[in-house]
Amino acid sequence: MIKTTIKRLLYSLHIDLTQNQKYDRQTIRIMRRVIKPGSACIDVGCHKGEILDVMLMLSPKGKHFAFEPIPLFYKKLKEKYTQNNVRIFPFALSEKNETISFNYVVNAPAYSGIKQRDYEIADPQIEQIDVEARLLDHITPEGLKFDFIKIDVEGGEYGVIKGAINTIKESKPYIIFECGLGASEYYGKKPEDVFDLLESADLKISLMIDFLNNKDTLSKDEFCRNFYQKLNYYFIAHP
Repeated sequence: MIKTTIKRLLYSLHIDLTQNQKYDRQTIRIMRRVIKPGSACIDVGCHKGEILDVMLMLSPKGKHFAFEPIPLFYKKLKEKYTQNNVRIFPFALSEKNETISFNYVVNAPAYSGIKQRDYEIADPQIEQIDVEARLLDHITPEGLKFDFIKIDVEGGEYGVIKGAINTIKESKPYIIFECGLGASEYYGKKPEDVFDLLESADLKISLMIDFLNNKDTLSKDEFCRNFYQKLNYYFIAHP
């Protein structure tokens, strides 16, 4: 409770102590710009629902889809969100429909993911759980246009995007996604692969702060430089 209060106070004072806090602030600024009343949104890696809360605040009557494969968090989300326009799924999104072994980091749940990765904690307590992986393209209703997608899956973003490529091509949404060294390379994909996949859907990639300030988009080389030199690990794909 104290931690949450301090976090809210720092946010109100526009003080960011970590890079993640800076990205959180930029994410909300972008959401306020691109989500309209009635927008349909997707939250991949919903966790505790912080971003889903913002989606509902900005688009209270839009259709929202959220995905959280950790059973404990999924259960809490189902209890919290009872609105008819919110659907919570217990799936890990990927490019294949299959049952997979998922790495639940008990003492740091935000690091949980399909693959084990570098963990910035001394003693990660990993519990292997079976979860269902699904393609987003097989879940979204035909004809429903999505305006915004958030992807935070600890390195598995290529698989999420690949399994959602038809939805993305049809909707041309704004996509905020994490892609960083220390996680993404464990999935056997390079930043070049992510760039090419999004480009195939006619989307460009920007740093979030550059998007907010109407600056130029990233070239493939610039995107890869941000990845390999650990300059940034959150980006926005957009029309």
